Amino acid sequence: MAIHSLGYITVKATDLSRWVDYGTQVLGLAVNQNPIAEAHGALFLKMDDRPYRFVVESGGEDRYGASGWECNGPIEFADTVQRLRAAGVEVSQGSSADIALRQVQDLVKFEDPSGNQHELFWGIVSNFGRFISPIGVEGFVTGDMGLGHTVLPAPEFDATVRFYTEVLNFELSDLMKVKFTPDPNEPEKRLYFLHCNRRHHSLALFESPIPSGCVHVMLETAGIDEVGRCLDRINAHGVKLTGTLGRHANDHMVSFYMATPGGFMIEYGADGMVVEDWSRYSAFQSTVNSFWGHDFSVGQR
Repeated sequence: MAIHSLGYITVKATDLSRWVDYGTQVLGLAVNQNPIAEAHGALFLKMDDRPYRFVVESGGEDRYGASGWECNGPIEFADTVQRLRAAGVEVSQGSSADIALRQVQDLVKFEDPSGNQHELFWGIVSNFGRFISPIGVEGFVTGDMGLGHTVLPAPEFDATVRFYTEVLNFELSDLMKVKFTPDPNEPEKRLYFLHCNRRHHSLALFESPIPSGCVHVMLETAGIDEVGRCLDRINAHGVKLTGTLGRHANDHMVSFYMATPGGFMIEYGADGMVVEDWSRYSAFQSTVNSFWGHDFSVGQR
């Protein structure tokens, strides 16, 4: 696959300090005091040896910005851009300021059929500085599997699924059809999980509009104890719990969900499924979200 991982996400914020506090004291990420980020009025949040995995940019609203998809190199990058343009997708070249801020070799921007914003890049610039969590989080599962996964709204569902599978070569891991009330007349909403590397999914598409631009972003920690410690931290810092601790039936992640200053959720988990050989894997439809836990009604209380 030309796209091999979710390299980073961008976030829009009316107050960067809220993300400093939330990112460091709740998530356990580190602020990278980078002069390029500071010159652009942005915040780099670091979770491994990359200079950042979150780029928080000053703006007039609090919401998800864009998903940054990483290609292996210039050939794969050029091939992907060509496929996008051949499919009639408007692709805009990243400006010199964009490339400088993202610290990459090249960058383009595009949107999918549901209007989600994306960036495609290759060649991150890094000094491979060690990640040291300010609150002692041991580490996160990233590397060749990227920062985690993102779940995006896809009201134009069929066209959006085709876009990712036929143009960008993502593949289906599994799917769900969900309702949120017992009303038999409520239409089912589809939720598809897609992979581009060994992680069970790097992207999921939900058949509904979401005002914040994202349902949730998943961060995978090095162990389950880190998940428990973060649960303690959200209570200490007054962060809203939006989904209780549980283990998912599809990717087996043990996790919980919480609110962010950006209006979307963070799934904070451990022990997610890794598939070494997708040719031996069978996609499926699950009728339950989790083996146990993950009560999302807590977010409505």
